[in-house]
Amino acid sequence: MSTEVAGPPEPARGKALTIGAVCKQLEREFPDISISKIRYLEDQKLLSPRRTAGGYRLYGPADVDRLRTILRLQRDEFLPLRVIRQELASGRADPEVSGGQSPDPKALRRATVAVRGPGSLYRLEEVLDDTGADPALVKELEDFGVIRGEREGGETLYDDTEREIIRATNELKRFGVGGRNLRVFRTSADREAALLEQILAPALRSRNPERRKEAVEALENLAAIAAHLKHLLLIRDLRKLTR
Repeated sequence: MSTEVAGPPEPARGKALTIGAVCKQLEREFPDISISKIRYLEDQKLLSPRRTAGGYRLYGPADVDRLRTILRLQRDEFLPLRVIRQELASGRADPEVSGGQSPDPKALRRATVAVRGPGSLYRLEEVLDDTGADPALVKELEDFGVIRGEREGGETLYDDTEREIIRATNELKRFGVGGRNLRVFRTSADREAALLEQILAPALRSRNPERRKEAVEALENLAAIAAHLKHLLLIRDLRKLTR
């Protein structure tokens, strides 16, 4: 049993908190948080609170923001800790997330739909090394149309989005989900893309560069909102399995 004493439920901003006080502060937003879970995240090198001379953990505002980001990425995006660690290291994860509020589409982690710039294509060997996937999985994903590499100079190259698709499907493979099963995601994505295209097609095809730029920004926001809606619908249906 922990001997660390919980602090006040609403400590002043900037005050260092004990691990118990951190749990108290975040439990409304993350009901499944616990002292043992926070300690586990520390063991996984995702958190580094300072220690008192007596060995007690003290969490500053930046530590709490970082913990909130980790918990959000686990809950909302189902990211494994390895990927969350990469997100934090790269600075792509936004720690300033207000608890209990609907997510701002601009703050959601997502790949840009803007035209890709040069230098963002990867060879198969680079993708395999980065994602830990094997060539057979990549071939299976290509056969079922889940990923679409680009032929250049006699070899197939993959952009950032394709690479992340491979990374995600490699995680699913651990649960026995293969390329054939992923066709349902491919079909769903195609239908959603067609719907968003129907909404913004005139602006996206405009000859006015400024209007096209605004349309691309609107498309990204719509994509983020659609992804969040799909997540909520999925969670609602999955809750039926736990009743």
